[in-house]
Amino acid sequence: MGGLALYAGEISRHELSLEQHTLHLTRLPDAFRGMRIVQISDFHYADFTEGWFLRDMVHRVNRLKPDMVVLTGDFISYASFPRSYPRRHMPECAAILSEIQCPLRYASLGNHDTQVGPEYVIGPLREHGIPTLVNQAVALERGGQRLWLAGLGSACYDAADPAAAIPPAAATGKEPVIVLAHEPDILPQVARYNADLMLSGHTHGGQVRLPFLPAFKLPPYGKHYVEGLFRHGPTQLYVNRGIGTVGVPFRFDCPPEITVLTLA
Repeated sequence: MGGLALYAGEISRHELSLEQHTLHLTRLPDAFRGMRIVQISDFHYADFTEGWFLRDMVHRVNRLKPDMVVLTGDFISYASFPRSYPRRHMPECAAILSEIQCPLRYASLGNHDTQVGPEYVIGPLREHGIPTLVNQAVALERGGQRLWLAGLGSACYDAADPAAAIPPAAATGKEPVIVLAHEPDILPQVARYNADLMLSGHTHGGQVRLPFLPAFKLPPYGKHYVEGLFRHGPTQLYVNRGIGTVGVPFRFDCPPEITVLTLA
């Protein structure tokens, strides 16, 4: 048992996996075909995630040379310590993430960020050049064509508002939109607004996956879509397993993940 704990806590928890997928979006303008998006999520910095590990992740992302990097929430943790602890460490997390070398970098918030206090996360990210989308969208333009990127608040705190975040041009099917939504189980609600793609984290893929047993722990709004690719109506969903851990500093048969999504 001690050997398993050592493996899950020191080896498996740090074995970054690179997952690559090509996604066909029907409404994608030609100018955006071939766009490479890196998704990273659920860092949970300074609870169990060490600075050296976060820097290693950043270096690996930089080697991929993506067109855009999206960070889908839970930068810090509200779990083991009082709120003052993650608030104190969030500037360090933002400084490390600012080393990501990419022309487009956008974030959304997770449930832990919301519980700690959104302003303590949004402020450091903004100061380090990473805009955070909370129930709002930004237009990405290439060659006179447009793709929307929308970010939602945390569904766990009833703060996800797709009606406010997704622009009318996308909701009516005229223009494509990618939605950053930390909790994946709101996929059916997001699909009502004709989202082309939704990117989520939150579940950690189950974090500890023992043979013949269910996932160690799945959080609220993370029980139906646990990891990988899904579809609901017009909307494709990708659920990233995340970088960090919560509850216990272990991963087993569920490695931390950097995702590369190529739009086609």
